[in-house]
Amino acid sequence: MSPRKAIQSKPVRIKGGYALRLILLGLLQLPASGCGLSHWIHNGFKVGPEYCCPPQVAVEETWIEGDPQLIPCPPDYPDWWAAFDDPILNDLIQTAYQQNLSLREAGWRVMQARAQHAIVSANLFPKTQQGFADFERIQESKSVALPAPLRAFDEWSTGFSLSWELDVWGRFRRSIASADAQVEVSVADYDAILLSLIAEVATAYNDYRTFQHRLEYAQSNVYIQEESLKLTQEKADAGKTGYTSVHLAKSNLESTRAIIPALEIGRRQAANRLCTLLGIPTRDLKAELGTGNIPAIPPEVGVAVGIPAELLRRRPDIRAAERAIAAQSEQIGIAVAELYPHFSINGQIALESEEFSQLFTSASTSGAIGPSIRWNLLNYGRVINNVRLQGFGLEELVASYRNTVLTANQEVEDAMVAFLRNQDRVRFLEAAEKETEEALRLLRIAFDDDAVDFTGVFILQGDLVSKQDQLAQARGDVAASLINLYKALGGGWEIRCPGFQPQSLASPQPLPAPRDETRYPDLPEQEESLPLPAVLTHEQADD
Repeated sequence: MSPRKAIQSKPVRIKGGYALRLILLGLLQLPASGCGLSHWIHNGFKVGPEYCCPPQVAVEETWIEGDPQLIPCPPDYPDWWAAFDDPILNDLIQTAYQQNLSLREAGWRVMQARAQHAIVSANLFPKTQQGFADFERIQESKSVALPAPLRAFDEWSTGFSLSWELDVWGRFRRSIASADAQVEVSVADYDAILLSLIAEVATAYNDYRTFQHRLEYAQSNVYIQEESLKLTQEKADAGKTGYTSVHLAKSNLESTRAIIPALEIGRRQAANRLCTLLGIPTRDLKAELGTGNIPAIPPEVGVAVGIPAELLRRRPDIRAAERAIAAQSEQIGIAVAELYPHFSINGQIALESEEFSQLFTSASTSGAIGPSIRWNLLNYGRVINNVRLQGFGLEELVASYRNTVLTANQEVEDAMVAFLRNQDRVRFLEAAEKETEEALRLLRIAFDDDAVDFTGVFILQGDLVSKQDQLAQARGDVAASLINLYKALGGGWEIRCPGFQPQSLASPQPLPAPRDETRYPDLPEQEESLPLPAVLTHEQADD
């Protein structure tokens, strides 16, 4: 071995007494940071705050709306859409759950969070565990003072080195706890996307049916008005009336016909939105969807809404906000740990020889082991300000959590009042439509008998078109507000839990698979794909 090599590889040794004094000095620093020795021990040898429970947030004891349809018992809607008793809707939601790409994106994010948790967990073990092997041909200078006896020689070496930082202050354990909370955040975000997906599918389907019924009303009125035009034309040609009635009849007819293209646009766009939610190329779903009623629940069926405090447990976005606070709380402890020295144990065992033939002999053995201390002393306030930064981040998340709870309460109240008042609106419009139809029937009889002119018929026909269109929209609004209510109550994400058994009625044959036969080799097969809903267990979320 060369003299220079021997000097370079000589270990720097720290005397045991000096290392002990540094450790004691680090312990004495605990009170200066607001974390006393007893607090450090009580926290399981971890510095920084210990997260224990969600922040307090004010919620009302009851909802504003009181109605027999709103039952105060705890909601239990793992498949609330089954209340509509619509097999096509059941099938659409199941298909979207299996094929939606946004949901799959969220699944991959869960997998990333779990992988990150596994990476952080490894910090509890030795960070550096490296095997090495080197060969060098060394040529010493002849111009330096005290030249080496050998000016040209070989150097063979191989061995293993290890460095293990001890988690004295809980930095690594808090990192693991923070990563674990982030996994729970990603799972709650997945549930929130699943909940939103179900509501969006139901809303798009409701829009499709609403436009379908509005089209039926419009087309029915077109037929009626065509008959009226034919009658007025016959009366005018016979000289019984003037041609004013003909022009009025044509005006009504063309105005009603003009409604149809806009309704067809809305129906097609609702179907296109369904295709995207189903994860299939956009195509005409008319054959698959067929005809059907606007989603509705029987009048005698109530909606279990529970109490406002139950939203804290059911809503995934609230759970995600609370878990984010837990993760950030651990970050404060991680920052506080940087105020204290870092203790490591470093070791190396090696074989070194000038001749390769002598490398694996006992005489070539070398090694070193000893403690190491690193301490950020002159950090110019960076460490302290990082502690403050993490604390400010925690306060921000607390405010965000409380705002999320308030927003959730508002969404439920908004959906409740919309659901109840839209039902009143439907009742009033049904009565108005019935009276208008009867008035139009009587006026048509009078017009056929030449007892009145066409003006009254003209007015009532236009009024009937408007009322029937409003009625179809109001029925759709009732379903939409009920969908929003179920969504606001936080129901639906439970379908991804193991052992879930749908309570819905038997559905027809599922929609055909996408016609696009493209294969994506970078993604696993469906049965093994990690982000698919089937593998996301409920173990990280609150029941």
